[in-house]
Amino acid sequence: MTKMGAAGMRNPRGLRMKLKYQKYYIILFTIILVGVITTGLFQFWPHSIDSEQNQHGYMIRDLSSLTEVQIPSTLPVPEKGDITCRHHSCLNVYKCGEVNKITVYIYPLRKYVDDNGIPISGQMSREFHEVLSAISESQYYVSDPERACLFVPALDLLNQNTLRVHEMGQVLGQLSRWSGGTNHLLFNMLPGTIPDFNTVLDVPKGKAVVAGGGFSTWTYRPGFDVSIPVFNPEVAKIQLPSISDSTPRKYLAISAQMGIHSDYRADLDSIAAVDDKFLVLDKCQEESITKLCNGNKQYKYPHVLQEATFCIVLRRSRLGQAALSDALQANCIPVVISDSYVMPFAEVLDWQRAALIVEEERLMELPSILSKISPQRIQSMLRQGRFYWQKYFKSMRDITLTTLQVLNDRVFPYNGKSYEYWNEPTPRVGVTSPLFAPVIPPKAQGFTAVVLTYNREQSLFTLITQIALTPSLTKILVVWNNQDKQPPAVEKWPKINKPLKVVQTKANKLSNRFYPYDEIETEAILAIDDDIMMLTPDELEFGYEVWREFPDRIVGYPGRLHVWDDKTSKWKYESEWTNDISMVLTGAAFYHKYFSYLYTHKMDKEIKTWVDEHMNCEDIAINFLVANYTGKPPIKVTPRKKFKCPQCTNTEMISADLKYMEERSECIGVFEKVYGMMPLKTVPFRADPVLYKDNFPDDLKRFPSIGSL
Repeated sequence: MTKMGAAGMRNPRGLRMKLKYQKYYIILFTIILVGVITTGLFQFWPHSIDSEQNQHGYMIRDLSSLTEVQIPSTLPVPEKGDITCRHHSCLNVYKCGEVNKITVYIYPLRKYVDDNGIPISGQMSREFHEVLSAISESQYYVSDPERACLFVPALDLLNQNTLRVHEMGQVLGQLSRWSGGTNHLLFNMLPGTIPDFNTVLDVPKGKAVVAGGGFSTWTYRPGFDVSIPVFNPEVAKIQLPSISDSTPRKYLAISAQMGIHSDYRADLDSIAAVDDKFLVLDKCQEESITKLCNGNKQYKYPHVLQEATFCIVLRRSRLGQAALSDALQANCIPVVISDSYVMPFAEVLDWQRAALIVEEERLMELPSILSKISPQRIQSMLRQGRFYWQKYFKSMRDITLTTLQVLNDRVFPYNGKSYEYWNEPTPRVGVTSPLFAPVIPPKAQGFTAVVLTYNREQSLFTLITQIALTPSLTKILVVWNNQDKQPPAVEKWPKINKPLKVVQTKANKLSNRFYPYDEIETEAILAIDDDIMMLTPDELEFGYEVWREFPDRIVGYPGRLHVWDDKTSKWKYESEWTNDISMVLTGAAFYHKYFSYLYTHKMDKEIKTWVDEHMNCEDIAINFLVANYTGKPPIKVTPRKKFKCPQCTNTEMISADLKYMEERSECIGVFEKVYGMMPLKTVPFRADPVLYKDNFPDDLKRFPSIGSL
């Protein structure tokens, strides 16, 4: 009885405790459930956003309910535009504090009206909406103006025909961070109006950067503005059938533009009258964007462009024409006939790989010009044009992001995209030979200095410090050719503002200087000895400029000559000052990296073996190789003939040693036998800067520091 009673006493208390805590569990569960439901309601219930810029990006609100801002007619107007603006004079790069990336702020959307309440800006176009969306969704966008490098007004300036020019300038002038237009970016695609059709936006814009379609060389500010294509949204949205580059085309060339000048129309008609490979189209009686006519015959546009190899793009009232983009979309090679027109993104795109640029006065020569283009080049240009369309032109988003990338590369050139990034379709096809290069390499890419050294540390450090001052130098590569001694410690090397890389070779061979090292990322190589002390940065920069014009030549400073000695019936190496040259020694010379591949992998092994065994004549060997490959002589630049040290006499230099000179004469004979001929070409000239000997102040000369000897 006692035990049973005890058990009976415990059960009621346990039940009460269980019921007590159960209430707490129910309350806790209820709170959690209410919180989840409330969160869901706030997440999905229709609501308004007070801020136009939230943490996720730029919000484009209902355009019918924008805040209205009245612009009094008495407001000042900004300067029309500073034609002298350049990157370093009108852009405050100190605002660009982000690491390796520009930052872009978009002003809030507003509705601007004049004193009478009449809107100053029209309805936003779909294209400008895409511009703002592309910026706000890009890596460059910031919602905080304090962090901004560039400012984009939320004003649709794409088509000047829709603008009130004077009042729009007043709107720009009252922007909170306008400051004369500094660090502001304006997008415009159709500049000018009747009757002048200026080639740049007429809205007073101060020092603002203009991303414009239709620049001429007179209005484009190099390194400051950005030339963009004229986009045709109605044609771009048409899906064209895919065709192979090798598909035969019915026509050699098509002209499919309405409204071209009557003189041009007459010339084209006269060409088509005698050559059925030319088709000239004009508007039909019932005008349509997607239909063009030749007489009574209708053609579907832009589909008809796919039937031609070349598409003629002529200037009309405006320089920039949507026909260029239409041609690229149809994979038709543009033939641009528009004098002084600045091609879209010309700063980075190598247009001679994708289009033909023909002077207007040569319009009647088109049949002859086009018929001479090789099938191989046509295939290459079609591939290049398709690459440009897909990557840079096919939408307003692509055009906007390309514009921002160009600007980013200017502000952070050391982190800029390479020539290959901008211009090489993927997958890449082999190594490009400079002999067939259709255009000079880009200046922005610069050159790599390759210094061959053995054991002259002090002169090496002096050389590095000197050449690092050259503006177009992108990297210094030191080839350490001494296997018995390690390169100096890091702290001993000079402190310079250019990348410096040291590679150690496995054997002491002169041919090591011509190895195509992966560290060489530029097309241009400056081969230079470690004891070349006297070349100035101006001389090096000028030499690089000349090489850009002639990338298939050796361009450099020490000129030498090969002559035939009648007494010995042998070739003789001549280093005395002469009126002619046939070699430029690579102790200080620019050449294309492609020739490093040829020297290392294609040149006859007998020549390389001779060079490495005798430790001599590697510079003569590469002169033979380039001359044999191109059939062209080298180019000597600047008058300087002393390169090592002012106090040195000829007897102190290795090149003056008699045995050394005899050996160099011998190697010319050996190389000639290997080639079976004498490929070296003799020329009686050199290249000097234009104002080199003119009696002008140095500050008026681009290259004032050019040595006389």
